[in-house]
Amino acid sequence: MTALGLLSPGHFAEDDYPRIEQLLGSDIRVDLAHTGIGEDTRRADAPGAAGSADRLAEGVAALRLAGAEAVVWASSSGSFLHGWESAHEQVRTLARLAGMPASSTSFGFVHAAREIGVRRVAVGATYPADVAELFAAFLRAGGLEVTGVRSSGTVTAAEAATWKEEDVLTLARAADTADAEAVLLPDTALHTAAHLPLLEKALSKPVLTANQVTVWEGLRLADRRVNAPSLGTLFTREPRVQA
Repeated sequence: MTALGLLSPGHFAEDDYPRIEQLLGSDIRVDLAHTGIGEDTRRADAPGAAGSADRLAEGVAALRLAGAEAVVWASSSGSFLHGWESAHEQVRTLARLAGMPASSTSFGFVHAAREIGVRRVAVGATYPADVAELFAAFLRAGGLEVTGVRSSGTVTAAEAATWKEEDVLTLARAADTADAEAVLLPDTALHTAAHLPLLEKALSKPVLTANQVTVWEGLRLADRRVNAPSLGTLFTREPRVQA
C-alpha cells in the first residue's frame, strides 16, 4: 500500500480525489487534509496566506497519523502566485513540517510535462488574466515554452467548482494552439478527473489538469508509477516494478 497525503485549501473539487483513487485501481490510498483558505479570491496581489507556514501546518499532523509517505500542497495559485523561488521555499517548509517528501501542484505540472516529453504547452486558466500570466511565468521558469494563455476571468474557487464538463471542454479548446504539444488546465477547484478521456480525444493531445497532476506528483515522490489510461496520457506510462 502506498499512502499519499494531499493538503487542500477549502472544500471545492475535493471529490475528484476519491474518483482518482478509484480509477488508479491499485494499492494506492489518497488521504486529504484541509487548511483554511481565508478570502476566496484569486488576485495577483494576494498575500499568500493560504500557503503560509501556519496554514500548511494545519493539516500535516492528520496526514502523518494516516501514514502518508509523501505530501503535496494541492493548490495551484497557492503555490505559483509568488514565483519559482517562493514555491521552492514553500515546499521546503512543508517537507520540514511534515517530515516527509513534499511538493505542490504547480511543480507537479512542470514535472508531469517533462514526464510525457512535452516542452511547448498552452494554458487554459479559470483565473483572471494577470493571475493566469503568473502561472505561465512559473512554467517558463521551469523550462517550458508557453504557446498561449487563455483566461476565463473566474474570481473565486467556489465559482470554478460549479463548472461542468462542457465548460471545461470549452476552455481547453479555446486555450489550445496548433504548436502546443499539450494543454494545461490549472485550478484544483475545477472538476476534471471524469473529463480527461473526452478532453484528450477532443484536442488530440495530452491534457494535464490540476487534480490529476497533484496525485501524480505524490506518486512520483513515493517512487510509484501506475498505469491508468482513464486518467489521461500522464497515467499511461509503464509502472515501475515494485520490490
